This record gives sequence, C-alpha cells and structure tokens, in this order.
Amino acid sequence: MKNNSGRRFYTQVVINILYSTMIACLVEVFLITNIDMIVTWLVDTKSSMAPFASIFRMGTITTILYVLVGIAIFSATFLLLQRKSLKYIGKIAVAVQNISEGDLNTQIEVLGDDEFSMIAENLNRMEADIRELMDKEREAERTKNELITNVAHDLRTPLTSIIGYLELLSKGIPLEPEMQQKYIDIAYTKAKRLEKLIEDLFGFTKMNYGKISMNVGNVDIVKLLGQLLEEFYPSFADKNLTYELVSNVPAQIITADGNLLARLFDNLINNAIKYGADGKKVLVKIHAEEEIVTVSVTNYGYVIPADELPLIFNKFYRVEQSRSTTTGGTGLGLAIAKSIVDMHGGTIAVASDLNGTVFTVKLKIHFDVNRENFGTIG
Repeated sequence: MKNNSGRRFYTQVVINILYSTMIACLVEVFLITNIDMIVTWLVDTKSSMAPFASIFRMGTITTILYVLVGIAIFSATFLLLQRKSLKYIGKIAVAVQNISEGDLNTQIEVLGDDEFSMIAENLNRMEADIRELMDKEREAERTKNELITNVAHDLRTPLTSIIGYLELLSKGIPLEPEMQQKYIDIAYTKAKRLEKLIEDLFGFTKMNYGKISMNVGNVDIVKLLGQLLEEFYPSFADKNLTYELVSNVPAQIITADGNLLARLFDNLINNAIKYGADGKKVLVKIHAEEEIVTVSVTNYGYVIPADELPLIFNKFYRVEQSRSTTTGGTGLGLAIAKSIVDMHGGTIAVASDLNGTVFTVKLKIHFDVNRENFGTIG
C-alpha cells in the first residue's frame, strides 16, 4: 500500500513535469516563430522599430532570454498543476503545528490516495492514539485516587472497631465473661473481614499488573464446586439460606488453574450469599458439553437494576452504593472474578430479574495456556 501510494505520487509528479515541459515548449516555439516573423517584417519594411527589433535576432542574449522565459513558463505551469498538493501539504503542516501545541481535536481530511493522504491518515491515527493514551492515563490516575479512598475507608472501618473492642478489654474494666467473649468474637470477625479486604486488594493488584502465573492442571469442576459449597455451610446457616448443586454429569475434568477457579467461584458464591439472603436459596448449576462447561450461580434476593448490569464487573463498583458491614467490601470481588475468567479464555455474564440474579461462567474444557494471549489483567 505504501509503495503503491509512493509510486502514484511520483507518477503524478512526472506527468505534471511532462505537461509543464510540453506547454513551455509550445509557448517557446510560438514565441520564437512569431517574434522572428515580426522582426523580419520590420527589417524588410525598414521600420523605425527595426533597430530595436533586431535585438530579438537569435544570438546569445536572445537565447538566454528565451531560456529564462521557458523556465518561467515551466515553473508557473508546474506550480499551477501542483497547487492542490501544495495546498494539502500546507493543511498537513498546520495540523502538525496544532497537534504539537496540544490540540488533539485536529482532524485532517484524507484526500486522494498518495503519500500525502497516507501522512494525513497516519497523523489522524497518531492523534487518536495519543488521545486514547491520555484518556487511559487520566483513568489510571482516577482509579488510583479511588483505590486510595476506598482502601482508606474500607480498612479503617473494621480496624477502628477492632481497636475499640480490644481497648475495652485491655483496660481491665470488670466485664461479665459473656460480654468479654462477645467483644472477642466481634474483634475476631472484624479482623477476618480486614484480612479478606487486604486479600482482595493484593489479589487485584497482582492481577492488574499481570503478576499472577497460571498453574494449569486437571480440575474436577463438579467436585470443586461441591467442596466450596460445603465450606460455605456456616455462612449459609448464618443467613438462613439453603443451597443446591445441580449437574448434568457426575464429574467433569477441565484443564484450568484450580486455585484461581476456587477463587472465582468463591467470589461468586460469597456474592450470592451477601445479596441473596432474602431469597432463602442459592442454586449452582453445571452443564457440561463437548467443548464448554457452563456454571451458573443463582440467588433469589436483591434484583440488580437493568441500568447497573453493564457496570457490575467494574473495579470498585457496588450495586447498593452503601458501605454497610453486612454487604460492604472493596468492590473488587466481581472484577477479580472476571479477570480470572478472562485468563482462562472464558466468558462471564450476569442477568437479574424477579426470577433471580444469575452469574453465568463459560469455560473451555480443554484449555491450552500456551495458545492464549495474556496481557495486563484488570
């Protein structure tokens, strides 16, 4: 494409040179012929202009004069033929100047199909890339500030409670054994929540900068989900929830990173428990096909508004926009879940209505990590 454009441009220049040369030659022939006829007539008629006209008899001075006139005619004709390209070059030069001064809204109209149009197209693309890069930098700065704000708030809240209850216990104030145990239990619960928050933050940071290496092996996804649900039994009991695991196969081996998958479904099940307490049940379904295994986690509690569904996997996003101790967190759980799915070359989607909120994960049964293209996650 580049070579073709270059050839077209040079071809057009050569054609313009030939046109200019032809016009200059024709004008020169016309001038020489007619001036010579006029001079001959003036001399033959012994006109008073004859001495002056004899200057135009062919000689060194006359030859130089005709050459200069020919050059002038050639130059004027060539510039006239090239005026469109010269005007276009001027527009490109102005656009480059504007871009260099920071005006990234400058757009150059792409005209024709030569080197100049290619330059204009590349400048437009470069400008768009710079603008996108700057937008990403602004977004990164905004995300960093949001991270600092969220971390400060989310870590301070449980930490303040822990310090408060431990301070009461450390002052030696007479307390009933039951009250002491209550304070210890609250401090322990807050400490575990603090641990989970820090774990999420570190995990997300590692994924965001691509520092997690995958250890792919054979994983029985039916067994994995069964074990996870059993581990969540105390949480189900605490929220008065029941759970059900439904699978179309008794076992299904897939190639994946078992630890990452455990974290993925841990986040989805934990999310279902948080927001599904009103529904009294969490349903986990596994449907294995020839190449894909589909896992859905359904709760029948809080319905996510339709306009918020596209934002659900965004970093730090929370549906309820509150920071209660019941459902509050870093807002990173679902973002981490999506990152893990992406690392495995799968997909994750969410749907929510009065029939339940369903998170659906599709994973490849035969996942080849060497064929996947991993970049920065997050």
